[in-house]
Amino acid sequence: MGFALYLVDAFASKTFTGNPAAVVLLQGLRSWPEPSWMQSVAIEMNQSETAFVLDADPANTYDLRWFTPVAEVELCGHATLGSAHALWSHADADPARPLTFNTQHHGQLVCQRTPRGEIAMDFPAQHALQVDPPPGLLDTLGLPPSTKPVNTAFGPYDWLIELPHPQAVRQATPDFSALARFDCRGVALTSSNPSNGNNPGIVSRFFAPRLRISEDPVTGSLHCVLAPYWSARLGQTLCCEQASTRGGRLVTRYHPETQRVTLVGRALTTVQGMLTAEP
Repeated sequence: MGFALYLVDAFASKTFTGNPAAVVLLQGLRSWPEPSWMQSVAIEMNQSETAFVLDADPANTYDLRWFTPVAEVELCGHATLGSAHALWSHADADPARPLTFNTQHHGQLVCQRTPRGEIAMDFPAQHALQVDPPPGLLDTLGLPPSTKPVNTAFGPYDWLIELPHPQAVRQATPDFSALARFDCRGVALTSSNPSNGNNPGIVSRFFAPRLRISEDPVTGSLHCVLAPYWSARLGQTLCCEQASTRGGRLVTRYHPETQRVTLVGRALTTVQGMLTAEP
């Protein structure tokens, strides 16, 4: 017995960009394998996230969990995008119908194809509250000289540091060893950014050395915070760039009436194979 295994570049318009996620389709199983086995697979894959997808009822409905090489996480955007892409492109999911993912901490996440071939994901909005950072945190970020944060906030997992211009976000050189000593999932830098599209733009970077992710290429779950954070000033629809080395882009739409965020992006398969290690 084996399981279909894919490596998918998420929030990417071409291969070897965006954020790679491993996706394991647990076809043939009716219940979750032991978490220790899934953690071992995630360590073996050594990606920022490995998604595990389990068939559920009714059709086009699946259970979904995500693991980093260190631990299981409560929410992941790029590996959800990768899972939807794998199911539509390589499995028997009906491409004309939405996909529903049942998750342990955030209920149902629904994905739909757009007329342009993108994938739109319905995620929970999350909010960061303005608060002073702990002593020493800003010193670890390697901000350009004379750069002072415009605002600092926290929630629900990460520190959010707003900087005055995109160049400051791009030029930051964090000390990852020092940053890993702070008790949080990670730290995000962000600023407004001129958009190439019809909507206002933002830029961000995300560092999570405590999860053995020095810099995440593109972080979908972070944009569940960034979308409502920026909406009052820039509007409910944003063109977003994550300025990592690989780089990636997505569009967010904040829905204040339902407290949801739509994340829209593309995905590409780069590797497909079989996981032969059995639970």
